[in-house]
Amino acid sequence: MGSRSTQRTGLLFGFGAYGMWGLLPLYWHALQDTGAGEVLSHRMVWSLPTALLVLALLRRWSWVPALIRQPKKLGLVVLAAMTITVNWGLFIWSVSADRVLESSLGYFINPLVSIAFGVLLLRERLRTAQWVAVGIGALAVVVMTFAYGKLPWLSLCLALSFATYGLIKKHVKLDGVEGFSAETAIQFLPALGFLCYLWARGDSTFTTDGVGHTLLLVFSGLATALPLIFFGGAAVRLPLSTIGLLQYMAPAFMFILGLTVFHEEMPPERWAGFGLVWAALCILTWDALRTARKGRAALREAAVQAAAKSGQETATTGPEPSPDRQPS
Repeated sequence: MGSRSTQRTGLLFGFGAYGMWGLLPLYWHALQDTGAGEVLSHRMVWSLPTALLVLALLRRWSWVPALIRQPKKLGLVVLAAMTITVNWGLFIWSVSADRVLESSLGYFINPLVSIAFGVLLLRERLRTAQWVAVGIGALAVVVMTFAYGKLPWLSLCLALSFATYGLIKKHVKLDGVEGFSAETAIQFLPALGFLCYLWARGDSTFTTDGVGHTLLLVFSGLATALPLIFFGGAAVRLPLSTIGLLQYMAPAFMFILGLTVFHEEMPPERWAGFGLVWAALCILTWDALRTARKGRAALREAAVQAAAKSGQETATTGPEPSPDRQPS
């Protein structure tokens, strides 16, 4: 019962995290009259006090001195902060430029890029189905490049930056809240400096577009932190295969928003590219589920064999004599 309750809670956290990530274009669209650079800077500035509040509530500070004493790890955190800044900036700009569909394609492609990174950089070996999925994903990029007459650079940059961020995080080994806090601490001063520059030039919209606009900028930190906290709650309660399936929710929501709310164009060539990517993801998901099922079956079989072996040994040796009974 406890395990079932834990999984149910994990699913709620997972749906909450990926649902919020998928609906973020609505938040950035409400700020579309503000330049992407200013929105991004506010997002980074207000993320730090949000992170500090979360750390204070959780009383988790012991990791900070340990991180400071490790220059190599700290350097990786700086690199992670720079990479996610590029990803955030491109995504915010894509909403203001009415290119949400291209953004959704980038996040659909992301798992395929992560697999390619695993092969090229981590020397991981792929199964046949994974090779097929990566090949179909590459074909989708080729199709869209020829159809549009140009490379889908926004989708590729979003996928590459987020996959790179994931690769760096794999080596940093800080959990969600700790990593978010460390990265926003690094982002804070450059972002604050840019906002001060805008204010000095008279180009800041923070106090000029009404209270609602100001509150949206202030709460951009919470909009960034909340899905990450929910994701952390899901990650410790759900199997990796379930997390892998839930991750497609965010780009699916973005895709639906691009079509129905922002009314972006979807010509046949774009449908063809998306169709190929979805086919690749179906193959990838099927392979992941099959592998997980085989792994669980192998564990069950090993447990049964171990129990049978233990029973045979007990039957062969017989019960141990009681210490208070002496042989006659």
